[in-house]
Formats: sequence, structure tokens, C-alpha cells
Amino acid sequence: MKTDRTPSLAILLACSFAFIIVQLDVTIVNVALPQIGRELVASVADLQWVVDAYTLGFAVFLLSAGALGDKFGSRRTFMTGFALFTAASLACAMAPAALVLNTARALQGVGAALLVPSSLAILNTTYADDKAMLAKAVAWWTAAGGVSIAAGPVLGGLLLSMSGWRSIFWVNIPICLAGFWLTGRVVPAAAGRDPHRALDLPGQLLAIVALTGFIGAVIEFEALGWSHWLVRAGLAATIVGGALFIRVEARSKSPMLPLALFRSAPFSGSVLFGVLMNFSYYGVIFVLSLYLQKVRGFSVLHAGLVFLPLTATFILSNLVSGWMASRTGLRAPMIAGSLIGASGYALLGWWGISSHATFMQMLPGLALIPAGMGLAVPAMTTSILSGVERRQAGTASAVLNMARQVGGALGVAIFGALVAAHAGSAAADAAILDAIKLAMAISCALLLTAAGLALACIRPRSPAQAPMPAAPDCPG
Repeated sequence: MKTDRTPSLAILLACSFAFIIVQLDVTIVNVALPQIGRELVASVADLQWVVDAYTLGFAVFLLSAGALGDKFGSRRTFMTGFALFTAASLACAMAPAALVLNTARALQGVGAALLVPSSLAILNTTYADDKAMLAKAVAWWTAAGGVSIAAGPVLGGLLLSMSGWRSIFWVNIPICLAGFWLTGRVVPAAAGRDPHRALDLPGQLLAIVALTGFIGAVIEFEALGWSHWLVRAGLAATIVGGALFIRVEARSKSPMLPLALFRSAPFSGSVLFGVLMNFSYYGVIFVLSLYLQKVRGFSVLHAGLVFLPLTATFILSNLVSGWMASRTGLRAPMIAGSLIGASGYALLGWWGISSHATFMQMLPGLALIPAGMGLAVPAMTTSILSGVERRQAGTASAVLNMARQVGGALGVAIFGALVAAHAGSAAADAAILDAIKLAMAISCALLLTAAGLALACIRPRSPAQAPMPAAPDCPG
């Protein structure tokens, strides 16, 4: 593997390009929905699926993408992801109807699924002999994604004002092409490749069925209700498909998802930690957007600008995480990040949310939430990568990102339903405020739980040392 500094930095840049476009397309599309609806004569349900089709394609294919990367090589899978994302973005930009747009958005999600675990596997291989540098590289990679997700609403607003909604998809193409070209030049062809690994097609199909059923049910339950047959069918597919998946994987000689990974306390603890972090963060960002627009009457662009100053906090905490992990180990930044985030949710719910709160009242809580997230997530990701064999890096990172997607979808669905349940009352604004404060309290409790998980499951060791044997099973 290339060990001199320049190729390693170029590889980090290529991986960062991937995370930038994956995260950018999570948020940039939201501000364009009204314009898309007018031009394509799309219904509200159609517009919901402009967002949800991407989430579904991303979450459902992560496990398969991890397995494909481990077998065929991280570079080949990574470049395929760039190519698919480019083609799907082109289809989105030229879509003549909502159905075409939503189909292309789902393909973008599949491309994103190919990009994320393979990019982490490439970083793991590049810095395999220097765990301290791995922690710093993951921190930079996470910071790149954090910048793009925060900048999405603002960039989307600017592009809409200049060129219309199709421009938000055209902007992906030069980034994808740059990432594709750079990957071909600097990433070794055999990176992360295990040609003897079987594909485990039954496991992949069952995982897709179970995850499609679950994510689809979560997305649709607010609009249709738990009693609707489509939601119940999705949950039934989740239960049956999930049970069969576990049975097949337990008996397979070459499983897509080795269940033995979950016997490791750091692995299981980090995965659950990721679910709690994403549940609270994405759920709260969603309800805060509703608060700013429905209760405070902000425009979409104005609401996006409220979040923009927090980008600096996110970047700084990401970089501090890599520095801290290289000196104190991975447990300290995970615990510190959880506690900082919990204090941010508590402060925002107690002081920063009201019908007349100023931006300066909101700022301390809003600054602490991404600071905690930025401190904890790189260390959590490094914990997953440094605790598995190099050939399993793609699968391990896919499990983490799939779990985080599920957590984020659940947070948006549950907190969104909590607010929606109060929005129809006579005193709607006051009821929405109460619901949002409850969401903040729940998020605070979840992050305190995450801190306890990190304390119980993550060894206090430096990532500069060689990976240690798996710890005992994580409690609970």
C-alpha cells in the first residue's frame, strides 16, 4: 500500500469527494421541492418520495455494497458508485416527470451506498499501519460530509435563484467526475479485495426485503397510520425477512454479514451508539426546521442560514476528535461528544425554543449539538474500522452506516409524528413548542445512554496501537 504522504492525502481527498456528494444530496433537494412540484405537476406524496427514495435506496443497499466491496475490491466498487451517482444525477436533472425523478433518486441512493462503505474501507487500508492517522483521516472525511450537509440548504437556495431546480443535480456531476478520475490515479487496484469471498445472494436478497419493509413502513406510517395495510405489510416483511436473514447468515459458510462481528463489544456498542446519535440528531434537525418555518415564519433559505454558522463548530469538533483519539483513545471523545450533545439538547429545549426566542438564545444549544456529534462520530467510526480484519472493513462500515440510516429515519418519523399529533390543536404553535421540547428531552436522554454505552463497550486504548482481541459481549 502507498505509504508516502502525498498519495495518502490524495486518497483522502477522493474519499471526501464521495462523502460530500452523498451528504449534499440529503439536504440540497429540500429547498427545491416547491419548484419541482410546480414544474412537474407533482403531488405532495410525489414530493415526499423525492427525499425518501434516496434514503431508501441508500439504506437498503448498504449491506450488499459492503459485501461487494470486500469481494471485488474497494476501488472497483468505489468507482462504480461514482459512475452510478453521475448517471443518476444526469437522469434527475433531465427528468420529465415525478416518476422518472424518483426512480433516478433511488438510483442515486444505490450509488451512495456503493460509495460510503468502500470509501471507509479505502481509508482503513491506506492508514492500516497507523491507527492515529486513521482517526485523523476519518475525522477529515466526516468533516467534509458535515460541511456539505450544512451547506446544502444554502447552496440549494442560491442555485434555485439563479438556474432553477435542475441545477441542484447538475452540480453533482463535476464532483463525481473529479472523484472518479482521482480514484483511478491514486487508489491501488487491489485495495480491500478478497476474491475468495462468496456473494451470499440469499442473504443479500433477504436483507433488501427486510430493510425495504422497515424503512418503507417508517417513511409511510405518518401519512398512512400504523393500521394501513401497506405499513403492516412492510413490518411483516421486516419480521419475516429479518428472521430468515439471521437464520441464513448463521448457517452460511461465507455470510454477507458475519454474525460473529456482534460478539465484539466495541463493534456492537459502536453500532448502537450510531443509532442513538442519528436518531436524536436527524430527528431534532427535522423538527427544528418545522419550528423555524411554521412557528417562527422563516423562509426555507432563512431557516437554512440559521444552521449555517454551526458548520464551523462541526468542522472544529471533527478535527479535535481525531487529535483527541490519537492521544487518549476512542472512548474519551465518544463519551465527551455524547455529554456535550446531551447538554446542547437540554439547553436548546430549556432556553432556546419559544415563540419569541432570539437567534442568540438558540445559538449555545445549536452550537453544542453539532460539536458533540462531530467529536463522537469520527471516534465511533474508527472504533468500527480498527476492531475488524482489513478484509471485513467494507462490511463493518456498511453495517454502521445502515444502522445510522435506520436510526435517522426513525428519529425523523417519530419526532415528526410527535409534532404532527399536536399541530392540529387549537393552540397549534404552543402545542408544537411543547412537542419539540419533549423531543429535546428524549434526545438528551438518548445521548446520556450513548455515553454509558461508550463507557461500557469501548476499551480506553490508543488507536495508534494494534487492534486488540474482541472484548466480552456488550451488556444489553
